[in-house]
Amino acid sequence: MRTLPITLRLTLAYTAAMLLVLLAAGLFVALRLRADLDDRVNNNLQARNAAALNAYREGTSLAAVALEDPEESFVQLLDASGTVVQSGGEVVAPAVLPDEVREARDGRVVVERSLPGVDGPARVLATGLAADGQQLTMVTGQSLLDRNEALSSVVDSFLWGGLTSLLLASAAGYGLARAGLAPVEAMRRRAAEISMAGLPARLPLPPARDEVRRLGETLNAMLARIREAFERERRFVADASHELRTPLAVMRTELDGALLLRPGEPDVRLALQAVRSECCRLTRLADDLLVLARLDEGRLPLRTTSVDLGELLMLVRDQYADLAADAGRFITLDIPRTVSVQADPDRLRQVLSNLLDNAIRHGDGEIALRTSLMTDGVEICVSDHGHGFPTGFPDRAFERFSRADSTRSEAGAGLGLALVRAIADAHGGRVWITGNTETTVHLWLPRSSKLSPHSHLISAS
Repeated sequence: MRTLPITLRLTLAYTAAMLLVLLAAGLFVALRLRADLDDRVNNNLQARNAAALNAYREGTSLAAVALEDPEESFVQLLDASGTVVQSGGEVVAPAVLPDEVREARDGRVVVERSLPGVDGPARVLATGLAADGQQLTMVTGQSLLDRNEALSSVVDSFLWGGLTSLLLASAAGYGLARAGLAPVEAMRRRAAEISMAGLPARLPLPPARDEVRRLGETLNAMLARIREAFERERRFVADASHELRTPLAVMRTELDGALLLRPGEPDVRLALQAVRSECCRLTRLADDLLVLARLDEGRLPLRTTSVDLGELLMLVRDQYADLAADAGRFITLDIPRTVSVQADPDRLRQVLSNLLDNAIRHGDGEIALRTSLMTDGVEICVSDHGHGFPTGFPDRAFERFSRADSTRSEAGAGLGLALVRAIADAHGGRVWITGNTETTVHLWLPRSSKLSPHSHLISAS
């Protein structure tokens, strides 16, 4: 029951309440009608008994006593042994038993039984009579068929009418529940459309100042606090990333100069190279954070132009060839023919740099860069022969700050693949991961420009 929707639960509760009300009303009416009909039958029996007594005292035969229907009513006069002395109607055999005859001498006896000659069960009234020194018993009876048919008709009417009323009430209850929860559903739909990257938005509030409106006002206040906190965080990330780029660029320049000035000191040179490598990583991290911060603003600047993927892949391969060689690995290219796409070359280079950096730091064996021309776009694949991702990780690999358990102790902030997906989405493309022993990251881009709503096109000069 708890797993059912609120609308259905309210409808079922309303239907159950209506069913109880209808059952109670039907039972009350049926019992009241039965009591009234029983009173009517009893009155008829008493009136017929009085008429029969008068007829006997006047010496008139009981056959002359007026009966509504000989097949539905009768009258009998029994002697002390229970034998029929006189009768009126279709009943021939005694209507009461000898024990009931003796009991009737001290008062009246009322019984119900089926009798030959009477349609349906009959109610029988027996009273004692003393005349001419004899103990006689006057018996009158009436069929209960009409009473039972009337009760059955009322029950059937309540059954079908109640069922129809119950269905109508259920439909009305469902409509009332839907109408009552409509403001909540409107809030839910609006909440599903709200994005931190868009303009500030609020949940719609119903006109009535009720509990639902107060809930909406509370949620709107919470959304405002969340957006304010998100804006502060985004501004901090953007400002910090922007401010870090200048000192990091100066540090790289100084380190490059120091490497040129001290060519004959191996230890110092190795230390400077290590510092320079970390400085490059910090620079790339600052660039990634800046791109993601701009994406959170809802506008990612793109300078689209025709990009030769062969030239771009060779440029990135050469850039990372030394780093791969230091790890005892090499990068291969598979470019079947000249392939070009409409994209931002700097952003695309940023994507490939992140993928190659991940493959070198976390993968193993040969790294393959290849492109495939498809009917609706171009696919770029980066493969390596590492241990692959843990089970379930590819589903969340492109989330920010998400890292596989095997790399928790290694350097990296978990932003590389998040940036890859952000740039792919901005170009109207997509990215996914396949493979177990050979891990492959697939990047698909449309050949023509299909920018997403979160990108901002800047014409290349």
